[in-house]
Amino acid sequence: MKLKPLLSFMIVLMLAIVSSCSDSSTKETSVKEGKTDLILATTTSTQDSGLLDVLRPEFEGKHNYNLKIIAVGTGQALEMGTRGEADVLLVHAPAAEEELVKSGDAINRQKVMFNDFILVGPAEDPAEVKGLSVPEALKKITDSKNAFVSRGDDSGTHKKELELWKKSSLDPKALGEAYMEAGQGMGATLQIAAEKKGYTLTDRATFLAQKKNMPETEILVEGDESLLNIYHVMQVNNDEHEKVNAEGARAFVEFMIAEDTKKLIKEFGVDEYGEPLFFLFE
Repeated sequence: MKLKPLLSFMIVLMLAIVSSCSDSSTKETSVKEGKTDLILATTTSTQDSGLLDVLRPEFEGKHNYNLKIIAVGTGQALEMGTRGEADVLLVHAPAAEEELVKSGDAINRQKVMFNDFILVGPAEDPAEVKGLSVPEALKKITDSKNAFVSRGDDSGTHKKELELWKKSSLDPKALGEAYMEAGQGMGATLQIAAEKKGYTLTDRATFLAQKKNMPETEILVEGDESLLNIYHVMQVNNDEHEKVNAEGARAFVEFMIAEDTKKLIKEFGVDEYGEPLFFLFE
């Protein structure tokens, strides 16, 4: 009997078995270490301000999820919730959010933080609105036909702007061509307003984060009670939308209201801007 060929065959067979076991083990480890996607639909202000750049790695470090952020206007984010295209929402349009909860498309809505809206415009302030109330400022902009750039995208900021026009008994269409709808996020809208030397409504966080790109734009109207900007987080209801990652959504909601996260939010922006960009409900 020829032992050499038999020995060679046995060695090859053993190597194949070891290799097969190794591959199986590697695949198993890969699956265990792999992260499940969690889709967050949110307003552009949380992205443009840089807040999510801080919160995302913290969340992913504590949970086995890959947070996929879709930053759109709040209206679009809520629509994604209605269609079950997101797992969790972080938005700032309270009335519209309440409708989503009533419809059964969203659950576990939690208050997270707030800042405020501000009216900004060129430093020379051609409409002379600095320090006025919101209705007075909008009236002067309308009468003077100065440029006003609207988000025009059904975002939380756009909804707030339209609400302010309505409460002031004014129609922005009276501005004619001076009223422009950007149809874009807050950062892009601010840039357009700066280029047009026009006015716009923005959340304070995004403005402070973008201010270095538009040195001639200033805060002109602020502090009005009607300018409060509240953010909520909520799960998309998996009873209505079966593909929703309910466990991941719940984990994100709990993360956003946890004490460690609150501390991050409270301190965010202080080092760079000398003040926080978002505030907590004590």
